[in-house]
Amino acid sequence: MATSYLTQTKGVWGNGSKYNFRNGTFGQGLSPSKPMQPWKSAPEWGFRGVHFLGLMPTSTGTVLVPIPVHRKTAARVALFDLPETSAQLVTECFRQYGIETVSIAREHADRLQREKFEACVLPLGETAGSIIELARGSASNNRIVIYGLGGTAQDAMRYSKLCINAVFHEPLERSAAMKLVRSTRMLVLHEFRRYVRIPVMTEVGIVMADGGRITATSQEISSGGMSLKGNHVPEPGSLVEVSFSLLTLPRVWVRGHVTWKKPNKSFGIRFDSTDERRQRLKEWIVAYLEA
Repeated sequence: MATSYLTQTKGVWGNGSKYNFRNGTFGQGLSPSKPMQPWKSAPEWGFRGVHFLGLMPTSTGTVLVPIPVHRKTAARVALFDLPETSAQLVTECFRQYGIETVSIAREHADRLQREKFEACVLPLGETAGSIIELARGSASNNRIVIYGLGGTAQDAMRYSKLCINAVFHEPLERSAAMKLVRSTRMLVLHEFRRYVRIPVMTEVGIVMADGGRITATSQEISSGGMSLKGNHVPEPGSLVEVSFSLLTLPRVWVRGHVTWKKPNKSFGIRFDSTDERRQRLKEWIVAYLEA
């Protein structure tokens, strides 16, 4: 960087004079007759052309080097054809975790194919299946998290092959809705490293040790076990064999045993770690989370 001297010329700076800089930089010990002390050369700073305080030399002085700002894109949830009151409540719940919601009218359903969404909330009705297929048919939304609104357990089972992840039950209550969002938000935010259980609803066939058969609905699935809900709840300690299918995973059978049950007819099954068929489920979960 070139050394410069101050020269005094006539001007309008208080006492009738001003100081010009000719091909130099603002330095130390400024006076009309005393030369400036030069800055160290750029190689001595360790940064070529940039001051150690983040200043960039120019022909007339110094300016601050702008610091680039990297903003993380917010996760977006599509609210498809939801009643206004339901949409407002669901929006408040997702907003608590920095998740953006976008209302989509039925006539604009094609947005689910044209835009990227991490999740979608839609009413469980006669047309729900076609809307889920529309969203999942998009390359950018083929792993979209699906929330159902209302409907019966039979409605949810009707679309079990399309893997509905969770359901907001009606009448919609704030506490229940917030609990559901809190338990599933990691999947929406793609924080998979800290999220080992996948919320997903699918029909599960259960064969008891005595040959009896019951059916239940999965709530969460991991490579080590699953939680379910059904009308017939087996006792803890019961040996079972479960079978189910998930999106791209053909029906799989795994041995296990019941580990707990609750008054709300939910129960948990831990898979048998020696059952080699469990590996297929583990591989599917890894692929699902990393897709």
